[in-house]
Amino acid sequence: MAMSIRLFFLALLLLASPFLQVVRCESDSESESEGSGELGIVDDGVQDFADFTPAPGIDTVTVFPKNSARIVPAGEEAELLVGLNNEGESTVNVIAIKASLHLPFDHRLLVQNLTVQEFNNATVPLSAQATFPYIFGVSKFLQPGTFDLVGTIIYEIDQTPHQSVFYNGTIEVVEASGFISIESVFLFTLGVALLGLGGLWIYGQIQNLSKKTKRSPKVEVGTGTTDASMDEWLQGTAYAQAASNKLKKKK
Repeated sequence: MAMSIRLFFLALLLLASPFLQVVRCESDSESESEGSGELGIVDDGVQDFADFTPAPGIDTVTVFPKNSARIVPAGEEAELLVGLNNEGESTVNVIAIKASLHLPFDHRLLVQNLTVQEFNNATVPLSAQATFPYIFGVSKFLQPGTFDLVGTIIYEIDQTPHQSVFYNGTIEVVEASGFISIESVFLFTLGVALLGLGGLWIYGQIQNLSKKTKRSPKVEVGTGTTDASMDEWLQGTAYAQAASNKLKKKK
């Protein structure tokens, strides 16, 4: 129960301090101990770390400041905060933070190794908490979609290396703002072409309807007019013979 309360307050600390590199906290004991550290070299290359095991008494929590939806634009920098709570037996020396991107359905399929961020003289004393920022960037050529981000913090206790996974969950990769992809241009061109073809088809249908609505030429018969198409339809009937007899009598 006490550990859950400490993690809860650590999460609140992360939310309240999005720009803090390393937080100095009061010790739970009567004496005060401080977590201090200096942000070191950011290495864009991939550094190999052995598969160290997590140390007992070390707990982590992760917060995406001002980005609760965990949306990461491709080609742009993103930031998360790693909170470390030291309830072990010795001071923790934080060495680096690394992360990688994987396909959600199979973590053996690596998409991208992200930045390895190293720290110089970053220590977390016993019974203290500290916050470490991690800035990373997803390749601008990565297709938008859902991916799994696996983040690991590497540290030493009594000169023995350890590592803990601070985040293993999904992020949403989207196109960068103001970036027009080839797919967007293709879809726009296709939409314009379809609208043009649709307009031509509607124009042709209107032309056909206008031709059909034109009346057939009329033939004058005596003092009246009779539709030529109707005369052809009535030709040879009794009505046509009666009409012919009437014309003869008038003559």
